[in-house]
Amino acid sequence: MATPLTADTLLAALRAEGVTVQEHPGWRTHNRNHKGAWGPVNGIVVHHTVSTGTTGSVALCRDGYDELPGPLCHGVIDKAGTVHLIGHGRTNHAGLGDGDVLDAVAAETSLPAPRRNDTDGNAHFYGFECVNLGNGSDPWPDAQLDAIERASAALCRAHGWQAASVIGHKEWTNTKVDPRGFTMESMRSRVAARLSGAPGQGGGSTPPPAPDAPRHQPFPGAGFFTAAPNSPIVTAMGRRLVAEGCSAYSVGPGPQWSEADRRSYARWQQKLGFRGADADGWPGRTSWDALKVPYSG
Repeated sequence: MATPLTADTLLAALRAEGVTVQEHPGWRTHNRNHKGAWGPVNGIVVHHTVSTGTTGSVALCRDGYDELPGPLCHGVIDKAGTVHLIGHGRTNHAGLGDGDVLDAVAAETSLPAPRRNDTDGNAHFYGFECVNLGNGSDPWPDAQLDAIERASAALCRAHGWQAASVIGHKEWTNTKVDPRGFTMESMRSRVAARLSGAPGQGGGSTPPPAPDAPRHQPFPGAGFFTAAPNSPIVTAMGRRLVAEGCSAYSVGPGPQWSEADRRSYARWQQKLGFRGADADGWPGRTSWDALKVPYSG
């Protein structure tokens, strides 16, 4: 179990995984928290919308209806592969399900068949609604499946979870059949393959071949920067910050970590949506992965 990601951290994690994100007005505070707990969180539930069209599906999931007020999920994944963020916090997506399933997800072990509906899933799961009629014949485009994979992997990576933390609604409760049109076993295989590589790289049904060297510099750890290194990694980072319009440099960037590097990195964190102590200029894994610093050895 884990504390839910903040809205800023969730957004940064999705972007670091290469997800195309559209933020809808008010999504950061649109939730049902007044109706019950949000967290600790244990996993991700994938749904289909039983609807067509992006605009109408997003509106339905954002607003809900009389019997089930919105938001009905955290993000809507359309057929083009865009994740539309519409809520953050408790949302009306999972409903009641089997506590034994929750225990299995938390332990990342094999799922039992859901038999009881005795546990509040809205408190414990992130939810993605995917635009599809759910009739078994409505297609699932490659871009949409890729987005489901990436979005799921992004949250797993942010929490340190494995692919076993990603389930379908029909695996949570015996009252649902979604998602229909692909198997959750195949999606978990895709997520596992993606998690075996660096953020934003690889994925799919099989792991990609290993390159001679990674394209992007792995996060060297927070202690690397507090030790004021003199390293080509710092130069490469600075150049990426300049390219992102976050420069606070009067000269450089260069290999020696400096206050200008820290101020520039703070601008990058703020660009990602971090605030306060989370935008102090000291690199963290999520913001570093999103920056995509070229590999320097």
